[in-house]
Amino acid sequence: MKLYDPDKLLLIAGPCSLESWDVCETVATELKKLQAELPELNIIFKGSFDKANRTSLGSDRGPGMDEGLELLARVKREFGFPLLTDFHLPEQAAPVGEVVDVLQVPAFLCRQTDLLVAAAATGKVVNVKKGQFLSPQEMEFVVTKLEGAGAAEIWQTDRGTLFGYQNLVVDMRSFPIMGGFGHPTIIDATHSVQLPGAAGGKSGGQREFVPVLARAALAAGASGVFMETHPNPDEAISDAASQVPLGELRSVLEPLLAVWRAVR
Repeated sequence: MKLYDPDKLLLIAGPCSLESWDVCETVATELKKLQAELPELNIIFKGSFDKANRTSLGSDRGPGMDEGLELLARVKREFGFPLLTDFHLPEQAAPVGEVVDVLQVPAFLCRQTDLLVAAAATGKVVNVKKGQFLSPQEMEFVVTKLEGAGAAEIWQTDRGTLFGYQNLVVDMRSFPIMGGFGHPTIIDATHSVQLPGAAGGKSGGQREFVPVLARAALAAGASGVFMETHPNPDEAISDAASQVPLGELRSVLEPLLAVWRAVR
């Protein structure tokens, strides 16, 4: 049975980094409430155990794989959400796949054949982010690798394309182009508003544009939305400038559902 349900709006949501159980519990509690009140949402809880591509050597990378997987497993036990996390080395795929339902291949690593093959071998869903350096047309070759490796289910996520220095632009043509490869497409609405490396050794961001990018992508045919959220983004250890404040999440999601319904 596919995890993607075309009759529901796919929402991948959670904190950028799995900072602590307090953060995970607070976010998961709100997501559970939203799922009950907005039953058209198909919510996947996400969180990263290792922010391996931080701008600076001294930046906090999160709890690490062992503790991070324990936090994710606890979220599933207590809240019942399917889980997504990213991984960075082929040898991490098997232990990560024992806990999560979706293995995410990071954008910078989307063409790494060994990583794609290892993710496919777990039998779990593979969500691969389009590299900031790739055209949407080039994602066909990434998808072909996953298909050839026997991936059970494939999702494609666009997180913007580098536009000069320290800026990203989402080309809305990406969603029908990538959708033509036969697998669901997702807009990463929070990483798309990053300003990479633009905040003095870390990434800046413009979270005010998250809602408009998400709405536009759904109007263009995206199948789902990836959106990081935190109880207090300004205190988050990573992506503080782009995560959506948890208290504002519902007000962002309701218009998205309206667009999704209209397109369907």
